[in-house]
Amino acid sequence: MQTSWRTAHRTICGAVSAPAKKAEELSSTSTESDMRELRKQKAADLRAAGKDPYAYSFSRTHFAADLHKQFEELPAGQAAETDPVSVAGRVRARRVLGKLAFISIEDDSGSIQLYVDKKALDGQEENAFKNMKVVLDMGDIVGATGGIRRTDKGELSVTANSLQILTKSLRPLPEKWHGLSDLEKRYRQRYVDMIVTEGVRDTLRARSTVCSAMRRLLESRGFLEVETPVLEATAGGADARPFVTYHNALSRSFTLRIATELHLKRMVVGGFERVFEIGRIFRNEGVSTRHNPEFTSVELYQAYADYHDMMNLTEELIEACSMAVLGTGDITYQEDSLSLKAPFRRATMHELVQEATGVDLDSFYGDVEAARGAAREAIQKLDLPVGEINDAPTLGHLLNACFEAAVEATLIQPTFVMDYPIEISPLAKKHRSRPGLVERFELFIAGVLLWYLQPQL
Repeated sequence: MQTSWRTAHRTICGAVSAPAKKAEELSSTSTESDMRELRKQKAADLRAAGKDPYAYSFSRTHFAADLHKQFEELPAGQAAETDPVSVAGRVRARRVLGKLAFISIEDDSGSIQLYVDKKALDGQEENAFKNMKVVLDMGDIVGATGGIRRTDKGELSVTANSLQILTKSLRPLPEKWHGLSDLEKRYRQRYVDMIVTEGVRDTLRARSTVCSAMRRLLESRGFLEVETPVLEATAGGADARPFVTYHNALSRSFTLRIATELHLKRMVVGGFERVFEIGRIFRNEGVSTRHNPEFTSVELYQAYADYHDMMNLTEELIEACSMAVLGTGDITYQEDSLSLKAPFRRATMHELVQEATGVDLDSFYGDVEAARGAAREAIQKLDLPVGEINDAPTLGHLLNACFEAAVEATLIQPTFVMDYPIEISPLAKKHRSRPGLVERFELFIAGVLLWYLQPQL
């Protein structure tokens, strides 16, 4: 006969009316809904015993990483001569071996083990060890106070003489060994992904460091960080479909911005010579690994500078971010070893296409049909898709089609692609010495467009 969770388990801090083993067995076999109800009951029982399962505060003295650093030379099997320490974190693992329990908790800096001795815990409160075994669940946030020792197996531990549940977790964490394997759930419930997937929080920390590094460098160069409006009467600054929203007080529709460009340019017109914004952008378009309807961009404007100056600044920004996050300009991305150290390679689009295909499109003197034939033959010899080459209406469009087909994916090391055809950059500033081109650059790293600039008229 199957026993229900309500009759199998009833806990209070001062007494336990059902064996801990029974509750643990039930937790491992129940549905998620049953387990949640069980945990809610544990929280209620804690309240009934006069202990709040959701503490107002906890006085923590150390993070896990601080203790590992401070006592890194403590030998195995020895206790440290130190004042009691207090730590707090989420329970990630728990083992009970007779009158001892080993609980691994994780805080914002890392993890540390709690060494819980029945004698020490019961010395503070009667039946505290027994109640801990029943009440404590994976995912709970706890606070512990005690000394420091390194176990015989070399694990630095806090020898807890007090243990308090600070936050009772009502939902169980994903199963330890498989983690959060549902990709959609990882993106929809990022907070769970942060808890159970190694490296996710490190990525978010790195992102924050990148933004800080950019701010520091730009401010050191005299740039002013500004915030520009998100709601606009008319979307502008880029060719993209906007999100539309409605302002009740004004009784009119507005769009979410698709770029920060126009307002930043107005700042320059108003007299600010160097401005930048790290801001959210909204584009009501598709979703892919390279596109998101809501994303963050950095956009900056500098008076009296040309695209060579901006390439120099871009190199500085990329290298500074790499140094801030990793401490080096040499990184590994997927299977590629990349050098983010300035200076980066600079080459014109024409040079790169000729290098990849052997075709000098300038030599056709405006004969688009002959140029298409030569380009098509060269691309086919490389066993690459022809793409838009057959439909290119001008030599400029053909140059860009050849670049996308034969060059773009090969630009692994940081490369500034310069001097684009005017046909695909109608608003950019004309090249000062080469007719038919504009002074525009795009930065490619690992075959992906990372940064671009096109000074405008």
